[in-house]
Amino acid sequence: MRTEIQELNAIANNIAEVARGLGLDFYPVHFELCPAEAIYTFGAYGMPVRFTHWSFGKAFYRLKTQYDLNLSRIYELVINSNPAYAFLLEGNKLIQNKLVIAHVYAHVDFFKKNRYFAKTPKDMLERMAAHAQQIRDYELKYGRLKVEQILDAALSIQEHIDSRAHVNPKVETNEIELKRPYKVRRKTSGSNYEDLLELDIENTGQREVQKSPNEDLLLFLIENSPVLENWQKDIISMVRTESLYFSPQIETKIINEGWATFWHSKIMRELDLSQAEVLDAAVMHSQVVQPSRLTLNPYYLGYKIWESLAEKEDLEFLFEVREAENDLSFVRNYLNRDLVEKSNLFNFRKIGAHWQVTETDWTKVRDNLVQSLVNGGHPKINVIEGDYEGKRGLYLKHIHEGIDLDVVYLEKTLALVQTLWGRLVYLETILDSKKVIFECQNGLVTRRHILKNNEKEN
Repeated sequence: MRTEIQELNAIANNIAEVARGLGLDFYPVHFELCPAEAIYTFGAYGMPVRFTHWSFGKAFYRLKTQYDLNLSRIYELVINSNPAYAFLLEGNKLIQNKLVIAHVYAHVDFFKKNRYFAKTPKDMLERMAAHAQQIRDYELKYGRLKVEQILDAALSIQEHIDSRAHVNPKVETNEIELKRPYKVRRKTSGSNYEDLLELDIENTGQREVQKSPNEDLLLFLIENSPVLENWQKDIISMVRTESLYFSPQIETKIINEGWATFWHSKIMRELDLSQAEVLDAAVMHSQVVQPSRLTLNPYYLGYKIWESLAEKEDLEFLFEVREAENDLSFVRNYLNRDLVEKSNLFNFRKIGAHWQVTETDWTKVRDNLVQSLVNGGHPKINVIEGDYEGKRGLYLKHIHEGIDLDVVYLEKTLALVQTLWGRLVYLETILDSKKVIFECQNGLVTRRHILKNNEKEN
């Protein structure tokens, strides 16, 4: 008598043949059945194995509570690796797992073919396991509190990396060698994943502090911080490595989920299903693409754009779009007037105590959505120089694109950055249409307004 996982593997092989027959190309996929607690642990950590941090526990309890209250449900988790790993939720109906397996194969096709994933390491599970072990070793050697302080600071700015490293061959990525003494790992095996640091850590203090804009705050701190010890730089390097791995997933949420949803729909129509299975699959699909009243459902919007393209273009064009685009370009190029109006999309904001619709013009709705996708939805912070006013001050500049920073979050994060730099840290931004410079010293943040020429100080 076959076990459930054996039956699922047989079904997966059949669905794989159908998917390949339709044109999808994906890495081998290993499927595993997991209880809800394991799935939500993987979801909170982002991977089945990773270093521990309190923020992951916080994310786990939020996800698990939503599941327990039937507010949300993760049917699967798929890992971008070669071979890929997919974890299915224990207790799914067989027809649900069939749809999920079809969905997974389309995800893995996207991981393999989309250019934003071209340089992501395919052995990231092993790398993250090595990171976790190394951080545990540091905890034993330097104490959990000191390690947690570095992780707190590094994770608070983990999005501030140069994600172009995955799509621009001129922008290199590096990684510090995990073995001691600290040396730069040089790969000569022809791997498409390059190292994180192009420096000898022992000579870091002798490097000239950069004075031109730099989008990679984490790398700048690793290379130039006057106070960080080598083990602390190593931890920041690990965080940066993992952030580079996750960055393409953040930048392709809509197009990737839409692609997987579009293809699971096509694949399911090719399978020999009973009438009951067809009905159950249709119900599950409709739940996946159900528009949300509170937030934008990436499954819904992505699916609708792909569906609209399929009505006008052939499969070859769809595969070209899948290879070349991320969320920002996908929405900018293919979210048209018809889709905006049919999807009832609009701009809104809180005015006083109430939320109000502020714009329904389709071009402004599209452009507002595109703006929210710039830099993966995170504010863009450039390092301007590391020797501000000749005092080794770190000067950062927020590239203001119409949305002010959250001052409370800004001040707390700036204090954490200051612990990594060890000297004065400055951040230039715009608040209420005025240029403001925040200054942080010894964890205390102060600010000063730079008045416009036509303004007078009260």
